[in-house]
Amino acid sequence: MVDDSRKEALRKAALDYHEFPKPGKLEIRATKPLANGRDLSLAYSPGVAEACLEIKADPSTSSRYTSRGNLVAVISNGSAVLGLGNIGAAASKPVMEGKAVLFKKFANIDCFDIEVNESDPEKLADIVCSLEPTFGAINLEDIKAPDCFIVEQLCRERMNIPVFHDDQHGTAIVVGAAATNALLVQKKKFEDIKVVSTGGGAAGIACLNMLLKLGVKRENVWLCDIAGLVYEGRTEEMTPQKAAYAQKSDLRTLDDVVEGADLFLGLSGPGVLKPEMVSKMAKAPIIFALANPNPEIDPADLAKVAPDAIIATGRSDYPNQVNNVLCFPFIFRGALDVGASEINDEMKIACIEGIAALARATTSAEAAAAYSGERMTFGPDYLIPKPFDPRLMGVVATAVARAAMESGVATRPVDDIEAYKASLDQSVFKSAMIMRPVFAAASQVERRIAFAEGENESVLRAANAMIEETTDKPILIGRPDVIAMRAERAGLKIRPGVDFEIVNPESDSRYRQYWQAYHGLMQRKGVTPDLAKAIVRTNTTAIGAIMVQQDHADSLICGTFGQYLWHLNYLTQILGTEKLHPVGALSLMILEDGPLFIADTHVHPEPTPQQIAETVIATARHIRRFRTEPQIALCSHSQFGNLDCDTGRRMRAALEILDSEPRDFAYEGEMHTDSALDPELRNRIFPASRLTGPANALVFANADAASGVRNILKTKGGGLEVGPILMGLGNRAHVVTPSITARGLLNMSAIAGTPVSEYG
Repeated sequence: MVDDSRKEALRKAALDYHEFPKPGKLEIRATKPLANGRDLSLAYSPGVAEACLEIKADPSTSSRYTSRGNLVAVISNGSAVLGLGNIGAAASKPVMEGKAVLFKKFANIDCFDIEVNESDPEKLADIVCSLEPTFGAINLEDIKAPDCFIVEQLCRERMNIPVFHDDQHGTAIVVGAAATNALLVQKKKFEDIKVVSTGGGAAGIACLNMLLKLGVKRENVWLCDIAGLVYEGRTEEMTPQKAAYAQKSDLRTLDDVVEGADLFLGLSGPGVLKPEMVSKMAKAPIIFALANPNPEIDPADLAKVAPDAIIATGRSDYPNQVNNVLCFPFIFRGALDVGASEINDEMKIACIEGIAALARATTSAEAAAAYSGERMTFGPDYLIPKPFDPRLMGVVATAVARAAMESGVATRPVDDIEAYKASLDQSVFKSAMIMRPVFAAASQVERRIAFAEGENESVLRAANAMIEETTDKPILIGRPDVIAMRAERAGLKIRPGVDFEIVNPESDSRYRQYWQAYHGLMQRKGVTPDLAKAIVRTNTTAIGAIMVQQDHADSLICGTFGQYLWHLNYLTQILGTEKLHPVGALSLMILEDGPLFIADTHVHPEPTPQQIAETVIATARHIRRFRTEPQIALCSHSQFGNLDCDTGRRMRAALEILDSEPRDFAYEGEMHTDSALDPELRNRIFPASRLTGPANALVFANADAASGVRNILKTKGGGLEVGPILMGLGNRAHVVTPSITARGLLNMSAIAGTPVSEYG
C-alpha cells in the first residue's frame, strides 16, 4: 500500500510538472527587441529582405543571420520510446521536449522537437532530409531498430549537417568512456578482453561497434539476444547488424558463452545475468547492466558473488550511471561551433577521451555540491563524471571541435582552440570573463594566502584549484588529520604538508610568538596574557590575521562560517592602523546583462558622509581591478534634493566631500536606483548628470539597503556574487560569507593574490 501511494504521488507530481504553470517544458522567446516601428521594419519587412538576399547569395551565411547555427531538431516517430515501446509520435512529445530542455540546460543549444507520424524508415528519412535548411544538426531519437539504422544512414548520405542517433552513438560514447576507465582500474586492456553482450538493438550494436574501434578484437565479442547466441547460420531474429557479430560456434546460450568473460554489456532486460553466471566470468569482471529501470543483475546480488567486480547501470541511485547527457549536448556543441558537416568516428572517440579524462581528474566543486554526500573519487564507484560537472562543456566540446577540424569536416574552423575553450568555460562559469584581468594580475606574483577555516571542504577545493590554476600558495589553518581526512573524502589529490602549508592551532611552533604578538596589540584593551593564549589557540581568524601581521602570510580569507562583523572585529584589532582601516565591503554581482558593484554591504550599518565618500573612492579603485571604468551612483530615498531625509542629507554631504578635490572617475548622486540604472529616466529628471549610460556601481546610505539589493539580485535575479571585497585594509584580509562556493573562494584568492600596489 505504501509503495502504491508513493507511485501515485510521483505520478501526480510528474503530471503537475508537465501541466503547470503552463503546459509543456518549452517556449519560444525573441532574441531581438520589438518595441517600436523601427524594430518592426528591421525584424520583418522591409529589413528582413536584406538577410534573405545575403543567404541566397551565400547559403553559409545562414548561421550569421539566423539561429540555424545553434538550432537542433530532435526528431522521433515514437516507435521505441524509453522503456515504453512503440507509443506513437504524439505520446513521445514529452520525451522529445525533455531532450530539448537538456540541450538548452547543458550546452545552451536551442531545439525544436518534431514528432512525425511515419513508420516507413525511407519516408521518414525523406522528411528529415527536407528539414536541412532549418537546422544546424539533427538528433534522431527513440526510433526502433533496425529502422533507425536505415534512417540514419540515408540522412547521413544526403545531408551536409550532422545527423546523430543518440540512442546508438550517445550510449556507445558513454559506455566507451566508462569501459576505458573500468579497464584502467581493473588493469586490463581492450585488445585482451572477452566481451559478452545481451541485446542486439540500436544501442547494443553501436556499443559493440565502438568497442571494436577502441581495440576490442572482433573474435572476442559474443552477442546474445532473446534467441540466444548470435551464431553463423542462425536465421531467427536476425538483422544485418547482428550478423556482423555472428560467431562460428556450437555454443547457444548466454550461460554457455559467459565463462571467462571480462566485460558483460547488457542492454536487454531485468535479471538476464544470473549470479551463477557471474561466478564463471574472469577475475575482476566489469558488468555494465544498463537495462532500465531494472538492470540485468542487481548490484547487491553481484557483490555477493564477485566483490571485485565493477558495475555500471542506467540508474542514478547506483554508482556509475551511464547517462547520455554526458555526451550529446557537448558533441553537438563542438560540432555546431565549427560548422561540422557530420559527426565522425574521430569526434566520437575525442568525446570518449574527454569524458574519461574528466573522471580521472579532481572532482569539480560544483559537481560535488550538486551531488552532496556522494563520494566522487576516481575508482570502481566513479568511472565517469556526473552530468552536472560544469567542466564537461569546455573539455568535451573542445575535444570534439578539435577532432572535427583535424579530420577535415569543419566548415567554420576556429582560429584559436584554447580561446574557444575559454569561451565555453566562461559560458558555464559566469565569473570567468570579468575575473580574467584579476587572475592575470595575480599570476605576475606569488603570494601566500591563508584560509582561516582550513578544514572547510569548499576551502579545500579552492586550495586545490589554486595549486592547479594559479601561482599563489594556500596556507590552511586547521587540524592536519581532519584536513587530510576531508581532502581524501572529497577526492582531492592535494595532501597536507606536501602541497600546502598547515597551521595547526593545537600545536604550532610559532604559538608563543603569535599570542605574544596579539597580547602586545591588545594589552591596553583588556586582553590579559591568558586570554591572548586562549584566543590564539582557538580563534583561527585571529591566528590568520597575526600571520599576516607577522609577514608569515600576505593575505587572509575568512568568514565561511560565523557572523561578518565578528571576523571583522579581529581583523581591525590586528591589522588596522591609522592609515589602513576597513572602509566598506564591495560585492560584485554578475548579472545576465553585465556586472554591477554594490557597496557598502557589511562594514558600516549607517555610514557617515566621510565614510560614504571613502567607500566611493575605494569602490572606484577596486572596479578598475576588473578593467572597468567606474560609473558610481550614490543611492538614497531622496533624488537630487527632492526630499529632506536622513539618507539624502548624508549622501549630499558625501557628494560635497567628493567634489572638494578632483576625481578621476565618474560619480553622481543622490538618486534612486532606477535612475542610476536607466540613463533615459535619469536624463529626464536631471539632464546635468555626470554619469554616462547605466551606473555600474551603487553605493547606498546604509548596509540594510546595500545588503538587501545584493541578496535579492543573488537569490531572485540570478546574480553570481564575487566578494564581498573588504576595502581599506590594503588587500591584507577579506571576510567572505557562509554562502560562498569553492569557485567564489578561488575568485577571492585571486583578488587577495594581487599586491595592493598593482591597483592603486
